[in-house]
Amino acid sequence: MHSDETGQTRSKVPAKTATPTSAGGTFFEVLAVFTRLGLTSFGGPVAHLGYFREEIVSRRRWVSDQTYADLVGLCQFLPGPASSKVGISLGISRAGLWGGLAAWLGFTLPSAVILILFAYSLITFGGNGNLAQSGWLHGLQVVAVAVVAQAVWGMARNFSNQRVTATITILAAVATLLWPAGLCQVLVMLAAGLLGWRLLGAGPKLATKPENEELHLPIPRSLAIICLALFGLLLVGLPLLRQAFPGQPLAILDSFYRSGALVFGGGHVVLPLLQAEVVPPGWITNEQFLAGYGAAQAVPGPLFTFSAYLGAISNTAPNGWAGGLLALVSIFLPAFLLVIGTLPFWNMLRSRQAFQAALTGVNAAVVGLLLAALYHPAWTSAIRSPVDLALGLGAFGLLAVWKWPPWLVVVLSAASGLILGLLNL
Repeated sequence: MHSDETGQTRSKVPAKTATPTSAGGTFFEVLAVFTRLGLTSFGGPVAHLGYFREEIVSRRRWVSDQTYADLVGLCQFLPGPASSKVGISLGISRAGLWGGLAAWLGFTLPSAVILILFAYSLITFGGNGNLAQSGWLHGLQVVAVAVVAQAVWGMARNFSNQRVTATITILAAVATLLWPAGLCQVLVMLAAGLLGWRLLGAGPKLATKPENEELHLPIPRSLAIICLALFGLLLVGLPLLRQAFPGQPLAILDSFYRSGALVFGGGHVVLPLLQAEVVPPGWITNEQFLAGYGAAQAVPGPLFTFSAYLGAISNTAPNGWAGGLLALVSIFLPAFLLVIGTLPFWNMLRSRQAFQAALTGVNAAVVGLLLAALYHPAWTSAIRSPVDLALGLGAFGLLAVWKWPPWLVVVLSAASGLILGLLNL
């Protein structure tokens, strides 16, 4: 309602445009944005972070680059699917708890529905579901390299632009490449936070963040404490309940909840846990597991939706749609509880000088993790020839220079991969 023709109001307008705030969205707005991301975000969790940054930070400006990097750093500390936790956090910051649900539904359901339908097709028609050699899938793997490269380039300019932060980025990348286990990521973040706290705490750039960089997080602290307590209670109590009251629904809830609660890094890290939970008990065969894994590689969205396939194809009821949805909700429930439990305390911590210094180190380490992931698995799984490199450079140019929307570049890359595959190039 204010005019920008007066000096008083002009001082407010740049603050709102230069540093975005994220409050004021609606459930359906968040659902629409994340459904599009759920349909176009190929390439695994690190590539998803690149898609999120392009859509939420660069294009829509729901949050600043600084806030986005802080969120990524926070979510790396928590177990569960990294990109999904970031998406839920962004949804909550935009439209409250319902916005977090909308972000999860939009980003998760497209691939979950596809994988459940794939399970039905295997049950009905058979086959091994091997999609790994598809030309269009290879095109999607190549565009994921471009997306990650764009994210590394953009975030490095903001968070690795000093000697100390650039050094932290390099060390984080080296450590992650030499020790790619999920635990390494947590240790790297802790070490980077300590280095930032010790080396950057007195820096002039670490003054208190402007108020308009704070996320709008309408979560009562009492609810946050309840969620953290429930997370621990379910982790300890579900195995005991499963022993006391044997039954397949409770077994699915326990197995998939523990898989989602105990894995750091998300993505492929969860696969051994899931295989150990569903194959030895005889819920599915190892061949069915591998077929579903191949299909999960070919769909967009989080790899944790592989759980929907496993629940649907199980030979023990509940299976089908009921089993798929139960497994899907069970594996993502820890992420919801942890995000809701930690976010209300986040803005308070961010306003403290020492914590800001630690976050600066963590943000630099996030760039290092992305840089390591740019090489493996993104580069090593996609760039196999000069033609692949040319396709990747073209996709990077369309994204970074020409600012094409990611979904259009994804479609173009898939079509190019299909044509190149048919030509045996």
